[in-house]
Amino acid sequence: MERYYLWNIGCQMNEADAATVRRGLEAMGLRPTSDPGEADLVVLITCVVRQKAEDKVVGRLGSLKNLQRTKPETVISVMGCFVDDRASLEERFPYVDAFFEPSDTAGLLKLARERLPLAPSARPDRHLQHSSADRVCALVPISHGCDHRCTYCIVRLRRGRQRSRSLPEVVAEVTERVQRGARQVTLLGQNVDAYGQDLVSPAPNLADLLSAVHQIDGLCRIRFLTSHPAEMSSDLIDAVCRLPKVCPHFEVPVQSGDDSVLRRMGRGYTVAAYRDLVAEIRERVPGCSIATDVIVGFPGESEAQFQATYDLLTSLRFDTVHIARYSPRPGTPAARLTNDVPEAEKERRRAQLETLQARIAGEINTALMGKSVEVLVEEHQRGRWRGRTSTNKLVYFEDSANRRGQLVGVRITWAGPWSLVGEPIH
Repeated sequence: MERYYLWNIGCQMNEADAATVRRGLEAMGLRPTSDPGEADLVVLITCVVRQKAEDKVVGRLGSLKNLQRTKPETVISVMGCFVDDRASLEERFPYVDAFFEPSDTAGLLKLARERLPLAPSARPDRHLQHSSADRVCALVPISHGCDHRCTYCIVRLRRGRQRSRSLPEVVAEVTERVQRGARQVTLLGQNVDAYGQDLVSPAPNLADLLSAVHQIDGLCRIRFLTSHPAEMSSDLIDAVCRLPKVCPHFEVPVQSGDDSVLRRMGRGYTVAAYRDLVAEIRERVPGCSIATDVIVGFPGESEAQFQATYDLLTSLRFDTVHIARYSPRPGTPAARLTNDVPEAEKERRRAQLETLQARIAGEINTALMGKSVEVLVEEHQRGRWRGRTSTNKLVYFEDSANRRGQLVGVRITWAGPWSLVGEPIH
């Protein structure tokens, strides 16, 4: 029986692509392996949003070079944002059989059908009801690409302009995922709030899509990400308020706490407007959680401008902050700016924000001590069940019963900045 090896790095859109590839390959009769040397097909799903991610991709590609010599029949394929100039990639990595643009899962699966000697008997095991890609929590892309022009971001260059899927198509996929065991879906887009703006009028918006998905029987929770502060509408906030299945959790990247830096980033909003948005969300969705993203060391960021970001995080007290050091990306407008913040200074600023956020998140989570929360259980890991609350808090607990896919009441007995521990309420 043919085997495949899949390596994935990057955003949740890549995770969704990986799940689609796994389901498709296993429907052909292939089985996964953790050893590329055993594989008949090798798939790398790649990211280049930062230099560190690109370096990991290049390193993984380099580790596969000897496969051409030791097992030349192995088909090696690469998909994702690493794929840009195919001609130069083919010259640089001649042992790779095919390169596919981001989310071209159909092209990759076509390659597998054409190149692998799948015998007529190579069919999925009748006793195997689900693919290894099936999860309690499913990721469903609702759009690809982005129409914003953030000066530091390579995603638009690699993924193109926004292309929304139709509402019936998304509902059909969510329904199919629920039938395969999913209890939660996360609706994905590079700018999820702009869903439908590129469709023929009258087009649905994200609030309409949430309402439609909410009607699917068997679905417990709905999440969506990532939002853009300039696109989040009152209709969307209202939908989170009135639809019980939609989790009260918002991912709203701010990137900087200084207006001049935001202008150079091309973000299209001010710090005051962002503060107003956070205040509106918290007023209309009491008890919600909010996560954000921050970039430190953007070209020209002074110590005072960094301090403005520090002060913003201090006052708004986010549940989660994803912090990244600025990394120039080839072809982006920001790459033409002088990268004048030393790497050591970027790291100092990143670490300072990390320390601040660990304190804030720890204080927020400590307030949950002794309280009961509802956890959707995803998997059993190292002797404990693992799941999340509707506000995206990670919770661990022990129980001898099979709790996978269940909503379980848990009383919190320990709280840290990144996770919680509790005991099930029987």
